[in-house]
Amino acid sequence: KRQILSINWYRGKARYREFDMATFDFDIGVIGGGAAGLTITAGAAQLGAKTLLIEKDEALGGDCLHYGCVPSKTLIKSAHVYHQMKTADRFGLPLVDLPPVNFRQIAKRIKSVIDTIQQHDSEQRFCKLGAKVAFGEPHFIDENRLRLNGQTFAAKNWVIATGSSAVVPPIPGLAETPHLSNREIFYLDRLPSSMIILGAGPIGVEMGQAFKRLGTRVTIVDRANQILGKEDRDMADAVKGVMSAEGVVFYLEASIESVADLGQRKRVAIKTVDGQRLDLEAESIFVAMGRGANTSGLGLEKIGVEHDRRGIKVDRRLRTTQKHIYAAGDVAGGYQYTHAAGYEGGIVVSNAVFHLPRKADYAYMPWCTYTDPPLGSIGMNETMAQKAGIDYSLWTEEFKDNDRSLAEGEQVGKIKMILDDKEKPIGVQIFGPHAGDLLGEWVAILNGKVKLSTLAAAVHPYPTIGEINKRVAGTFFSSKIFSDKIKKTLKFFFNLKGRACSLDEFTT
Repeated sequence: KRQILSINWYRGKARYREFDMATFDFDIGVIGGGAAGLTITAGAAQLGAKTLLIEKDEALGGDCLHYGCVPSKTLIKSAHVYHQMKTADRFGLPLVDLPPVNFRQIAKRIKSVIDTIQQHDSEQRFCKLGAKVAFGEPHFIDENRLRLNGQTFAAKNWVIATGSSAVVPPIPGLAETPHLSNREIFYLDRLPSSMIILGAGPIGVEMGQAFKRLGTRVTIVDRANQILGKEDRDMADAVKGVMSAEGVVFYLEASIESVADLGQRKRVAIKTVDGQRLDLEAESIFVAMGRGANTSGLGLEKIGVEHDRRGIKVDRRLRTTQKHIYAAGDVAGGYQYTHAAGYEGGIVVSNAVFHLPRKADYAYMPWCTYTDPPLGSIGMNETMAQKAGIDYSLWTEEFKDNDRSLAEGEQVGKIKMILDDKEKPIGVQIFGPHAGDLLGEWVAILNGKVKLSTLAAAVHPYPTIGEINKRVAGTFFSSKIFSDKIKKTLKFFFNLKGRACSLDEFTT
C-alpha cells in the first residue's frame, strides 16, 4: 500500500510539474535589478529555478550602485581627504595652499568606481548563473503574467523589488524651480558655490558635510527639532555640533513656505520656530526629504496587490496580498538600506524557492550615517526603549579615552550600550571613528546571543579603536567586580590590607 501511494504521489507530483511548466515560462520572476532583486535572482538561479530578472534602467545595480550608496561614499571619501589636506596642521604637518576642487574629476572618479562594481552586476554574470535578464518597464495583466516590450511573461512566483525614489514634496514653487536629487548631485559639471539642502535626514547631512568640505557654502533646513530624527537626541546633536563647527548652517523647526527660481540663484522662503520669516538664497537646491516606493505603472491595482505611499504591504514572510507575489527592499516600505534589501532577498529565496517558511526579523538591523565621524546603530536606542516602556541601564565610553583614537586625532564621540532589566544588551549606538566597522562586532554579539562577559574577557589588539567595544562591556562588569561588597569579602577571607596610597600625600 505504501509503495502504491508513494508511486501515485510521485506521479501526481510529476504531472503537477508538467502542468506547472506548461502554464508558466519561469519558476520565479524578479522585477528590479537593485540589491534585493540581484540577491534573489542569483540565489534562485543557482538553486536551479528558471529565473527571469527585469530592470527598467539600462544597467543593473539599482539606485544604490548608480545614485546612492556607492557614489555617495566615494564622494564622501574625496571630501574627507580634501578636508584632511586642509587641516594637515592638526597632525603636525605643514599647511598646503590647495587649489579649488574640480568637481568633474570627482565625478570621473565616482563613475570609475561604479563601472568597476558594475562588472559584478552585469547581464553576462547573471546569464552565466542561469538567469535571463530583460530590460524595460513591465506591467501585470493578471496575477501570474505581465507584459514587457510587447511580450508576455508568465511566472509561478513573482518578486517586486523596484526600490524607491526621492520624494518631491508639494512646496509652492519647488516643481517649477530646478533642483537636485540623488540622481543628479554626483554628476555635476562643477562644484556649486552655495547649496540649500531641504531635509536633515541621513542623505541631507552626509551630503551637507561632504559639499561643505569641498568648498560649498551649505545651509540645511528641516521642520524637525533635531537632525537625524531616528537617532537619540544627544547623538544627533553631537553630529550637528561637528558639522556646525565646520561651517554648515542649520535652520531646524523651520517650515518651508515657498521656493523660487531667480535665474543664477534659487530662493527658499522659510518661517522659523519663533515666527521670523527669512529668504535664503543659494546657487543650488538639493532635495532630501524622504523616499517614495516605486509602484506606479506596474498595474498592482488590477491584480489585488495592496500598497500605499509608503510601499507594498507584506507579511513577515514578505508575501503580498497575493501569496505567490513577494516584495523586498525599499518598495516593501521597511528599512531603506542596501543591506536590509539583501537580507530580505534571502528571506524571499527561502520562502519562494526552498519553500521553507522563514520570517523577517529586524530586531538587530544595523544602520550607519556616514558623516565624519559616522554614527552607527544596532538594536534599540534610548528613544525606542522609552517608547516601548523598557527598563534599561546605560553604559558609555568616550573616544577621547581610547589611545588609538587620540593617536589618530579623533577625540569626538562616544559609544552607548543599552542593557535591559536582565542586564542583556538590547542596543548599541556609536558616534566616532569607524563606527560602521565597530558595529560588526555587535552584529555578531547580538545576533549570536553572545554573553557580554565573553566580550569583556576577549583580547583585542592594542592599540585599536575596536578596544572601545571591550571597554564599554568591561565598564559594566567593573562596577560589580570592584564593588565594596567584593572588597569586603576578599578582605575577610584573604586578609587583604587595603589601600597603599592616599591622595592626601599630594595635597599641599
